[in-house]
Amino acid sequence: MEAGKPETAPVPPTDVEVSHRDRVIFPDSGQTKGDLADYYAAIAPLMLPFATNRPISLVRCPQGQEKACFFQKHDNGSFGPHVSHVPIREKDGATKPYLYVTDRQGLIACVQMGTIEFHGWGARADDVDRPDRMIFDLDPDEGIDFTECTRAARDIQARLADLGLASFPMLTGGKGMHVVVPLRRGHGWEAHGTFAKQFAETMSRAEPDRFVATSSKARRKGRIFIDWLRNQRGNTAVLPYSTRARAGAPVAVPIAWDELDAMENAHPYSIDDADALLEHAKSLEGWGCAEQSLPEPSDADA
Repeated sequence: MEAGKPETAPVPPTDVEVSHRDRVIFPDSGQTKGDLADYYAAIAPLMLPFATNRPISLVRCPQGQEKACFFQKHDNGSFGPHVSHVPIREKDGATKPYLYVTDRQGLIACVQMGTIEFHGWGARADDVDRPDRMIFDLDPDEGIDFTECTRAARDIQARLADLGLASFPMLTGGKGMHVVVPLRRGHGWEAHGTFAKQFAETMSRAEPDRFVATSSKARRKGRIFIDWLRNQRGNTAVLPYSTRARAGAPVAVPIAWDELDAMENAHPYSIDDADALLEHAKSLEGWGCAEQSLPEPSDADA
């Protein structure tokens, strides 16, 4: 080990072969497909509790982050035996095989197929019509300082607490934040989406100069969009510790509420920081876990 250089923990082995490990995936910062696979192999113990047995959509960039990327949620079998499938009925009545993973090998098999990002449903594969996680995605308009985003997250936390709900902050690795609300399974998607919509609309009515609850670009000018739409059946949100297909190979990172004020942006970590993230996670015991039920939808508008 070089003097002054921290020792890197060994990457756990998998039986998934990663080809073209030297292919550069992030041209501006130089990280390769092998680096990406090693990141997911190392970070799997932190990521899997949130990703396991959850239908996922993948952002695949086979030629790298700056080339053509695309979402994929169905599998015709090309991902191999380490990636599982759950049949899900879609809006048009057709049933399609959705992807999900159960272990480290599944994550690496997706990387082998060019995956950079993992996005998950708000429900698990064993009961896709009973959501267990609500996400409020804070998407600031261009030019809004990140401190406004962190202030918005705290305001949402306080409002949720008034309703008896614990919530947790996550930096998305992009420009905004997620406020994550874990829930007991028991309600359906209609109640889930109705509560999220009413909550976001209440926040936007209370402070229309700060918040908007509609995705209209024109109405979002100078405001933060409280994106509640991820709380609908079939919609997804980026998973904790997923890499983002952005310059610098940033990752989505859970943080504690008392860390929020020190954050200067939503992308302080990259795939080069697996060891730091493993160490950081020691201070996040219980993050994203709470035994709580969704209040009545009308309570969000109280």
